[in-house]
Amino acid sequence: MNTPSLTQSAVAERMQRVFYEVKRVVVGQDHFLERVLVAMLAQGHLLVEGVPGLAKTLTVKTLARTINGSFKRVQFTPDLVPADLVGTRIYNQKTGEFSTSLGPVFTHLLLADEINRAPAKVQSALLEVMQEYQVTIAGETHRVPTPFLVMATQNPIETEGTYPLPEAQVDRFMMKVLIGYPSEEEEFVIVERVTGAPVEVAQVVTPEELAALQQQCRQVYVDPTLMQYAVRLVAATRTPERFGLKEMRRHLSYGASPRASIHLVEGARALALLRGRGYVLPEDVSDLVPDVLRHRLILSYEALAENLSPDLLIQRVMAKVPPPPKPLQTHATEAAAES
Repeated sequence: MNTPSLTQSAVAERMQRVFYEVKRVVVGQDHFLERVLVAMLAQGHLLVEGVPGLAKTLTVKTLARTINGSFKRVQFTPDLVPADLVGTRIYNQKTGEFSTSLGPVFTHLLLADEINRAPAKVQSALLEVMQEYQVTIAGETHRVPTPFLVMATQNPIETEGTYPLPEAQVDRFMMKVLIGYPSEEEEFVIVERVTGAPVEVAQVVTPEELAALQQQCRQVYVDPTLMQYAVRLVAATRTPERFGLKEMRRHLSYGASPRASIHLVEGARALALLRGRGYVLPEDVSDLVPDVLRHRLILSYEALAENLSPDLLIQRVMAKVPPPPKPLQTHATEAAAES
């Protein structure tokens, strides 16, 4: 790949153009769109929870157009089998040979709609491709295209006929984003746009350029104190009594895994790059904490009985684990240049 390296401001400008193009179609949902861009740059996957009709599919489809990438949508149902997702071997009676038919996971952007409606076998098939970026069919390994992003949706109001996601799979998602209803003003614009002439979305980057931007994202400087801050936040969900949160011990059955610390740092790098910096600040980490941790906390029956939410417990953790002092811009810039 011979894509030249861009400055931090140029990367931010490029991603802002992507954001602008998507916003020409999708109204509101700024937080959700920003998290999608963070996941794209940080090579993570996104779990989205929201009621139907909030433009989740439209967002990913529009995003695929801006990067000139392929887009596939899979509606997860109880009768779905792994072959429907990853592909299978097909026997040709004329030639007497088997050929491989690749499934819809071979795409740049995959939307797994209502992911919790599929049984465990399908979830395990998706698990490999999310972690290893490859699938195995009849002993043969096939790589998915680069870049590759899975965005899975869940419906919070209809639980009949659903399967709880395995904890191992939930942990593979970098973030879980909650989407709410639009305001009346936003809904007016939504109705106006949907009932009007369709908007043509311009291509901003190519998949190859996006892959280069992902590599550049890994070069963003993260001060060791910020890594320690991320680790302490995650550790506080496992042993809250060590951080002055003794009463939280009975509310948490299990805390977040080390993958949460990794995703906090990687996500903060992407967020810093989106904001035009080559170094991470404490607020880049703090802004992502709820989205990175909320799906990784397993609440006890006691917490559920008291109607406590993961977000409330995360707020308590953040109040007890303060961020490190904000570095001077000159020092951060020099450290980023040296690294």
